[in-house]
Amino acid sequence: MFDNSVVMITGGTGSFGKKYTETVLDRYSPRKIIIYSRDELKQFEMQQVYHQDCMRYFIGDVRDAERLRKAMHGVDYVIHAAAMKQVPAAEYNPTECIKTNIHGAENVIEAAIANNVKKVIALSTDKATSPINLYGATKLVSDKLFVAANNMVGEKQTRFACVRYGNVVGSRGSVVPFFKGLVAQGVDELPITHELMTRFWITLQQGVDFVLRNFDRMHGGEIFVPRIPSIRIMDLAEAYAPETATRIVGIRPGEKLHEVMCPADDSHLTIEFEDHYVMCPSIKFYDKDIDFRTDALGDVGQPVDQGFEYNSGTNPHFLSVQEIRDFDRPEE
Repeated sequence: MFDNSVVMITGGTGSFGKKYTETVLDRYSPRKIIIYSRDELKQFEMQQVYHQDCMRYFIGDVRDAERLRKAMHGVDYVIHAAAMKQVPAAEYNPTECIKTNIHGAENVIEAAIANNVKKVIALSTDKATSPINLYGATKLVSDKLFVAANNMVGEKQTRFACVRYGNVVGSRGSVVPFFKGLVAQGVDELPITHELMTRFWITLQQGVDFVLRNFDRMHGGEIFVPRIPSIRIMDLAEAYAPETATRIVGIRPGEKLHEVMCPADDSHLTIEFEDHYVMCPSIKFYDKDIDFRTDALGDVGQPVDQGFEYNSGTNPHFLSVQEIRDFDRPEE
């Protein structure tokens, strides 16, 4: 799919963008990979690693509709990874979060349709499910915008889908590098928000592979959710600092004890496949009649039971302490 194609990654200098670029360069022969982001230093640093002839680095902000529309000219596929992601920062700077995560999503949609892009996948988060913080709320709005965009394309070929997954092992600003940094400093205690906290767990490469696969699977309008393991925060602390004591500091503003990726209220829209779930659109697409139980590759799924919820606390697959250590190893 990506051979001789033009791919744009918004927010492309982040952890996901770098790994996605590395993977596409390794597996395909793209005509261009466009890294679209607003930080010139991060772009300069990324250019030192990824400087192949097909690489293009565009300074721009997803808030800037005109710049985005120009940058997307001739693009075949877009991965929308740009977002304001830190929960506390979003709580203290709500309008900035709205501008990037909601208005930025609108701009990506409009630019993609204007340029007749083939397919767009937007990255979502488990925090968009029944959100209790502003980051999650803005990403829920973003998801709704991208799903509904399939009703706005008219005769254009552009199709939109979302990918939702949980905590990424080792991504910038996440708990693993935070714990590792504290251990390296020789701290006496690791701060734990709550001893019963759980999270979904996925490696960066697994996230990239899932997005790549869904470009082939998508009809347009789906929210794709991978079937992945959970971890307990106390097991995570033991995995990275078995000799270090822990201290309970309390749940931070806007934080949940457990995360949910497929809510029970949407169980009537959820289809289970072998290694993932698909959440179907809650709205009708007036110019198309899609049976989401069969994806574009011909794989067939089954509706989940009424009331089904994909919850990190009740997930049947938890990683052991040793598995958590092994899980991280390929990313080092």
